[in-house]
Amino acid sequence: MNSRSETRKRTPRPFGRLIVLANRRTGPAFHRQVQRAGGFTLIELLVVLAILGLLIGLVGPRFLGQLGGAKSKTAAIQIADLEKSLELFKLDVGRFPANEEGLEALVRRPQNARGWNGPYLKGSSVPEDPWGRPYRYSIATSGEPEILSLGADGAPGGDGENTDVRNAQQ
Repeated sequence: MNSRSETRKRTPRPFGRLIVLANRRTGPAFHRQVQRAGGFTLIELLVVLAILGLLIGLVGPRFLGQLGGAKSKTAAIQIADLEKSLELFKLDVGRFPANEEGLEALVRRPQNARGWNGPYLKGSSVPEDPWGRPYRYSIATSGEPEILSLGADGAPGGDGENTDVRNAQQ
């Protein structure tokens, strides 16, 4: 004989399938899907902000360190240009500018400078260092000019970005 399941016939349930479909669209899982489709959750936003914060914390100091190094290199290049202009001044006048005349002698003719054929710098003024302060100029005991920028802190000495930048080696 047939087994018990074979003898029993299934009766169709026409409304049973409709109820299941209705529950799928109105149940809690459907509402969660509708809510999530509109945007991001607070936790997702916080995770993204935390990742961005870590990236900025790691990359930021390296970038700012390179920016500071660029200012020191700019000061060294400007000092080298000023030194070349001083050499041209010496070829024309026969001496370096006196301490009192300073670097201004490269753009304006000093009173007692015979043979001055300037200006020796472009523009009408002596450039400032990258930190916005004037370069210091003096004649060393050896008779050679010394040009100095005091670095980021504006004080003698220092380390890193605060290191003095000069043309003469001490």
